[in-house]
Amino acid sequence: MTILKKLEEGVLTLTLNRPSVFNSFNREMALLLQFELRDAATDDDVRAIIITGEGKAFCAGQDLAEATSSDGPSLQAIVKEHYNPIIELIRTVEKPIIAAVNGVAAGAGANIALACDITFAKESASFIQAFSKIGLIPDSGGTFFLPRIIGMQKATALMMTGDKVSAKQAENLNLIYKATSDESFEEEVSVFAKNLAKMPTKGLGLTKRALNSSLHNDLTSQLAVEEELQTLAGSTNDFKEGVQAFLEKRAPNFKGN
Repeated sequence: MTILKKLEEGVLTLTLNRPSVFNSFNREMALLLQFELRDAATDDDVRAIIITGEGKAFCAGQDLAEATSSDGPSLQAIVKEHYNPIIELIRTVEKPIIAAVNGVAAGAGANIALACDITFAKESASFIQAFSKIGLIPDSGGTFFLPRIIGMQKATALMMTGDKVSAKQAENLNLIYKATSDESFEEEVSVFAKNLAKMPTKGLGLTKRALNSSLHNDLTSQLAVEEELQTLAGSTNDFKEGVQAFLEKRAPNFKGN
């Protein structure tokens, strides 16, 4: 299987599994990741999601052997049918999605990591906007997310030069949430994800929806979004449990609904 999956304590781990080609995407893996994300969106047992890679790399982007094959998909099809739906799903699945970048993240692989809600990286990992190296433009939401995260000047430079950014540099640029030692990486990501999985999932999902809206709203429009979504959050069982636990001075037992 090009995607491995494991569900443990409410955390679904999806592992890109083409290590011999640094987990570069072919059509099969792209469509399977889409399927798994859609399935996770409606599975009440899944309360947080980790996307990571098998072996030494997170993801090297597109498998160029497929892209240049005479019977392979066109570049338009690759962007439209493979990557665009993945990015849309990452942003619209109303559950926390964590990128666990275990090695190099290049091209579309880098931008998939940036599209996730929270990104961890091994200190030995790196991020590369590799598109310019082969005469292409950044896709997979890169031109949308990167300038919003680090500013237009730095985003432009990284995209035009294709310079490698270490995990520590990425953390300092606020490109990712945290760079962690290779030795503690898996444990830190696991503990973090399991803690998120115990939190009020509906509320976290509504927070994600509000953050998505903030990318294009003015203040007045965003205040209206907050009013609407706060009303929805206040109707959940987890809100009732959270208030009751606070009044009873105990830890809440959220169920994710």
